[in-house]
Amino acid sequence: MSIAKKLSVFLSLVLFFFLPEVSHSQGSEKFELISVGIRGGHNFGGIPPEEKYDFYQYDVFGIFGFPGSWEWPKGWDGRYLWYVSAGVLRGAGDNGFIATTGPGVTLMKRDWNVSLEFGTGVVFVSKQHYGGQDLGGHVQILGQGGVFYHFPGNIVGGWRFQHFSDAEIYGSNNRGVDLHLFELSYRF
Repeated sequence: MSIAKKLSVFLSLVLFFFLPEVSHSQGSEKFELISVGIRGGHNFGGIPPEEKYDFYQYDVFGIFGFPGSWEWPKGWDGRYLWYVSAGVLRGAGDNGFIATTGPGVTLMKRDWNVSLEFGTGVVFVSKQHYGGQDLGGHVQILGQGGVFYHFPGNIVGGWRFQHFSDAEIYGSNNRGVDLHLFELSYRF
């Protein structure tokens, strides 16, 4: 089972177990923009088989929150999210457009100013070949997770691990891309 499939199964189980805990009495009562930001990163090695080239990604992103939230034991709060991003993917001297979108969940420990995020989704890449590395196709499957610190003034900084691949939809003779992204955002 590929890492993208494992992450999708994990996220589905998390969402299933948290679903009964949702309380619409807390948090916003509407779908809303939570934060916008910038991020960039490098592959620094990844999930085998590793990329043939160094990859870099730079983009802008937005995070939306679904209505309602829930409380988890020991002071953790949770909420369902929707991610969108658009930017540049660079590898083997080639540049291409990349866009992502998909659902996720955040767990925040307010007294620590720390949050954890996990998500899945779809990636659209304008190029499927970077040098000799074949991504397989223009549509990829996304798995991601990260740790974030909430600074004073509504500034959030953190690290996100992002994996995307075709999960062998286009065949087995291609590779995905793993990226360590460093983010800076403003939370509304």
